[in-house]
Order: sequence, then structure tokens, then C-alpha cells
Amino acid sequence: MALAVSFMAAGACFAANPHLGTWKLNEAKSKPVPGMGRNTTVTYTEEKDKIKVTVEGVDKDGKPTHSVWVGKFDGKAYPLKGNVTYNSVAYKVVNERTNDITTMKDGKLAWSGKITVAADGKSRTVTINGTDEKGKKFSGKAVYDKE
Repeated sequence: MALAVSFMAAGACFAANPHLGTWKLNEAKSKPVPGMGRNTTVTYTEEKDKIKVTVEGVDKDGKPTHSVWVGKFDGKAYPLKGNVTYNSVAYKVVNERTNDITTMKDGKLAWSGKITVAADGKSRTVTINGTDEKGKKFSGKAVYDKE
């Protein structure tokens, strides 16, 4: 790649960010967490010096969901609007194609994971791990195809 991708926490260069764009859930390749909703479409867009993540999905009962997060990939938690299971998210850059993600409900960890865009840029995989309200550990995987 001729252009070096620089992801500095504060003033990031988003021009070559492989996460940008719209991603559709590939249910055949995914392993959802039982009893948890699914994000069917995830869209990353630039919004000035921040990233906006818009998520369309369904909750555990199959009802439509919509949430919006605006923030930086700097490891700090930014509020999430429209989600009932968690209300803030922190993204942290691991490398040019991978981010760590941590979700919280009222400051308490809901789940964490990793988001990795494939080298060809055509898919992304989200792996999550957490502990439910009853203390039972869970994990899941969602694979998305780029639109």
C-alpha cells in the first residue's frame, strides 16, 4: 500500500480507514450469542474528526433496533443512543484493520471484543465475550460483508 495509514488517537487520518462503509450481516458465517439481538447492518461514516457508527438490527425478540454512536477510536467511552443493553462504547485501534471494542451499561462492562476487517477489505469479523446477568460467560461471532 503506497499510502501509510496513520491512526493517531486524537487527530486520526480516516481517509484509508478500512472500517468505513456499510456492512451487512452474513448469518451463515456468524455464530450469534443465544438470547442476544443481532446487528444486521452496520455503517461507519466520517463526521468531522469523529466516526459515526449507525446500527440497524433486531433485538432478542425479533423487534427492529436502531442505534447511533459518534466518537473517536481512542479507547475512551462515548455515549450510544438507541440501545437498551448498553449505553456507551469504547473503540481502540489495535492496528490498521483491527479495533478492540468495549461496551458498557451505566459504566459497567457489558461485553468486549475485537473487530477485524479482512485484508481484502470485503468482510469484517466481530468476536465478543462477556458475562450475562446470571454470571454465565458467553461468546459469539458476527461476520459482515461489505456492501
